[in-house]
Amino acid sequence: MMAEAGLAALWLAAAMALLQLVGGLTLLRGGAGQLTPLIKPAAIVQGALCVFSFFALMWLFYVTDLSVLLVANNSHVDKPLVFKLAGTWGNHEGSMLLWVAVLSLSGAAIALLEKRIDIRSLHTTLAVQAFVALGFFAFLLFASNPFERMSPAPITGAGLNPLLQDIGLAFHPPTLYMGYVGLSVAFSFAVGAMLTGQVGPAFARAMRPWVLGAWIFLTLGITAGSYWAYYELGWGGWWFWDPVENASLMPWLAATALLHSVSVLATRNALRAWTVMLALVGFAMSMAGTFLVRSGILTSVHAFAVDPERGAFILALMLLYTGLAFVLFALRIGTVKQGEPFQIVSREGGIVANNIFLSVILAIVLIGTLYPLAAEAMGDKISVGPPYFNKATAPIALLLMLALLLGPILRWRRDDIGRYKYWLVGFFAIILWTGVGAWRLAPGIGVLPVAGLALSLALAVAAWLPLKGRKLLRTPLPVYGMVIAHFGLAVSVFGMASESGFSKETLSALAPGESAKVAGWEVKLDDVNPVVGDNWVAIEGDIVATREGTRATLHPQSRQFFDPVQQTSEAALLTRWDGQLYAVIAQPEGAGDGRWQVRLWWKPFVTFIWYGGMLVALGGLIALFGRMLRRGKKPAKNKWSDA
Repeated sequence: MMAEAGLAALWLAAAMALLQLVGGLTLLRGGAGQLTPLIKPAAIVQGALCVFSFFALMWLFYVTDLSVLLVANNSHVDKPLVFKLAGTWGNHEGSMLLWVAVLSLSGAAIALLEKRIDIRSLHTTLAVQAFVALGFFAFLLFASNPFERMSPAPITGAGLNPLLQDIGLAFHPPTLYMGYVGLSVAFSFAVGAMLTGQVGPAFARAMRPWVLGAWIFLTLGITAGSYWAYYELGWGGWWFWDPVENASLMPWLAATALLHSVSVLATRNALRAWTVMLALVGFAMSMAGTFLVRSGILTSVHAFAVDPERGAFILALMLLYTGLAFVLFALRIGTVKQGEPFQIVSREGGIVANNIFLSVILAIVLIGTLYPLAAEAMGDKISVGPPYFNKATAPIALLLMLALLLGPILRWRRDDIGRYKYWLVGFFAIILWTGVGAWRLAPGIGVLPVAGLALSLALAVAAWLPLKGRKLLRTPLPVYGMVIAHFGLAVSVFGMASESGFSKETLSALAPGESAKVAGWEVKLDDVNPVVGDNWVAIEGDIVATREGTRATLHPQSRQFFDPVQQTSEAALLTRWDGQLYAVIAQPEGAGDGRWQVRLWWKPFVTFIWYGGMLVALGGLIALFGRMLRRGKKPAKNKWSDA
């Protein structure tokens, strides 16, 4: 019965979305609107129904109801409980239901909490949100029913992909979905503002928390996903420019640009067109990511759908939403009044430069991701990998970091670059000193790692400059959030440059008692033993690592899963302040010779990549908390009209 109840709730939620949309259309056509008062209640009920539907599916996974096709294909009676629950969204249908549940819950939150825009704009925004939701309801109900029954029910179930049987799965996908859906809310606000002619500071203030929240979740999701791939896949890398990785990066780039732009519009009444366009681009990128992951055109651990009809459905939704939105943008943007003017040398000018650099990187990643797919569709097989992305994006990213050195401390409206000549000399000295030091330490390090190290150290200093001359106890929390986020970016780039420039690797065939060396570490394979888990068996190496009198033990594994049958590598990590020793063990190199393949990496400061990502997200959280506190106080009068 729970499956039928979840499906019924999904149908009722779709009906509520339709009611929302019809009420909004009536309002836009100038009708008196007997349906208009129902828009907010319909949004709230829709959110509640979708949450119930999702928890119904989670219950089915919890009890392992194998009469439900989705559970039978993605769970197993012997699977650990946490992975049974995570299996709810570790598949195509369940992940899309989570997408819709978060989308509908966001609409309910707007209806309940939003009071900064006039009621007509609010109703229009909710109608646009319902329009977006209806497409996904149709997709779930007609093409990807998560509650479909099967008969007869299997005895054990097929199980979940072993690569996804990791605690990281409990955090990585949901955080990304929160980010994607936050961008859908920004999209709804932007389209609603264009339809009602209310593109101004009030609209930006209403949209800003959603953009900031989406950006925080995307940052956390990408950081968690990068670390999960680093330790789970056993390949020693933290980013491979896989199309699915790019599918999460592209919305983050758009959200980062949008976050800066919407803050300028909310506080300084500038960048109106930029803000609207980036809201549309951000949602288009989240839809493109959904299409790449869920359409079946990619073969990946993330890509669940394999039905071409589903891919066509998602593609049609993407083209419908983004196409109509950009047509509306082209028709209405001319009616949007120009905001307050500013000079090139100003904080607004710095943010425009930031937006341009981020947009260029986004375009490079988008082209590199989609071009091979388009070429393959036309019969050509090409590969676009890390060399293209690294060489094309890194110079633009370095220019972006240069802009960040002074951008946050420039004055609003207009400024004089001569005021900062001593800071510029100081930054140049840091960059030059770091560059020369890196070259002397490692002559063959390469230009990009040197530049990354130098600029990251300069940015680590520059990030704190906005606090100069302020009374710290009276400094608004969003300023602290900006400082910490920019400092986190410097930390992350330092980790990337260090790992790229100084990593060492060795591959050895070792018998128990034999040793290998890597970057000052002596690593001895003591023994290899069998290990039995809940739904896997493994061989586990006992490896002793020593360096300068310190000693530690690592236990890498090579696992064999049974349902489904798959072999995985479980890396062992030894973390020290200056880096991480990474060890992977594989099956014997030769039959009966008693030797084991042991691959070792020493990765200097690699953990700074993820520490920095967490600092960036923390900065966003502090800024969001500060905005919420200020919202609770009586709002100050704003001289700018939304007209």
